Amino acid sequence: MTEILATEAIGTDALPGARVIEHPSWPVLKAAVEEIRPWQSKDGSIDFEAESAPTGDTARAAVDRVIAAVEELSPLLPHDAAYHRALVADLRRWADDGFGVPDFLDSLLAFAPARDRLDGRQHLVVFPMYTQNGNLDRNFEAVVLRLVWPEWLSELERTRYDNPLFLGITFEDFTAGYDTNSAVLFPETIAVREVPESFTWGGIFCDREAARFRRVSLAAADVLGIELPEDITALLADQERCQQAFVLWDMVHDRTHSHGDLPFDPFMIKQRQPFWMYGLEELRCDLTAFKEAVALEAEGFAQARDVQWAVIFDRMFRFPITGDRNRNYDGLGGQLLFAYLHRHDVVRWTDNTLRIDWERAPQVTNQLCAEIEKLYRDGIDRPKLVHWLKAYELVSEYLAPHPGSTWAKGPEALDTSLPPRKLVDDVLPDEFPLSMFYEALAKKLRDVIASTKGITADSDIRAAA
Repeated sequence: MTEILATEAIGTDALPGARVIEHPSWPVLKAAVEEIRPWQSKDGSIDFEAESAPTGDTARAAVDRVIAAVEELSPLLPHDAAYHRALVADLRRWADDGFGVPDFLDSLLAFAPARDRLDGRQHLVVFPMYTQNGNLDRNFEAVVLRLVWPEWLSELERTRYDNPLFLGITFEDFTAGYDTNSAVLFPETIAVREVPESFTWGGIFCDREAARFRRVSLAAADVLGIELPEDITALLADQERCQQAFVLWDMVHDRTHSHGDLPFDPFMIKQRQPFWMYGLEELRCDLTAFKEAVALEAEGFAQARDVQWAVIFDRMFRFPITGDRNRNYDGLGGQLLFAYLHRHDVVRWTDNTLRIDWERAPQVTNQLCAEIEKLYRDGIDRPKLVHWLKAYELVSEYLAPHPGSTWAKGPEALDTSLPPRKLVDDVLPDEFPLSMFYEALAKKLRDVIASTKGITADSDIRAAA
């Protein structure tokens, strides 16, 4: 058996720091994973009774190719040696146990990319997993990524925005589950026998976020006739600059879920709530990043102004018209930001042209942040249902509820004898429909939004489907 890190078993080109995807074993690994994926059921197992199922020998041969490729590639990544050893063991056990529901807890626990974050460091990841906003089945995925951890960001994390789990990452290459809208690598998506007590990392692909932000923002500016200032035009022309903005935005956003006056579970994963509560939480985290960026700009951080426009443009132009209208909480947050800025004359849709008051936008955006923060602070002293209703009032002050909404009629229309979680059933799938402005914008940008599926830093930003 080839021993991981046995340098005599590899060629002279396999040196730490070389690009993993340029090694001849990477396409072998990628092809083997792509061969396995269609055989897997939703839970990651292989049903050998299925019509298109492989034989046991065929499945084992594919897993053996994955193992051999991992062992060949691992010497390029000595920092991942323990993870790759555990990965090989998990792969062998999956095959030896008859290709049932995968259990990759041991390799998950061995993977610790946040322990030593170095800018540009590569990682090779292979896991049975689902990809958020991508593939909901726990298929195998293989991803080669790089960390984005410049010194200025490291210093901010160390001194102001402590977030020891956060990883800013970029794609080198990936299998089919990431040829989608997914822009995250989260440990909770991986197939394991039991959930660990805590996770030690979470990654966000800032290159994909930056690339789709650029493509959609440029298209929206063109469709809406926006006269962009020179610095925003320069931002949208620069992928690297956008990535730097997104990695700062993401780091502050991520930590905000557990900071502030929080009347409920910060990640909201242990309770059933109306989707506008999730929308307000995600918007709160984005607007906190915005508020911090305003402060950082005053201190001379070049990336901070870029964060502000990334938040405003992505939230206003991409979020509301991306995805379906079934409890689309990210879309709701974008609708609310636009409506708030419109109500306060920061944006004006006049003569088929969108005009933006560039000077007042930071101040008014921070006002919305303050309103949401007050809602949260007051919510600490309120029962859950009252808090939900107050949140509904805040949203409906700026967004028109669906005319058939039960919640819009107030508490007298709800059966308040039921537990609050039961009243979530009375929430419409599209409780706050798109305005006429957004319905028209969605039609004009439909192909552009669709074209961002699988986008990377190397994509033609002006292209559309």
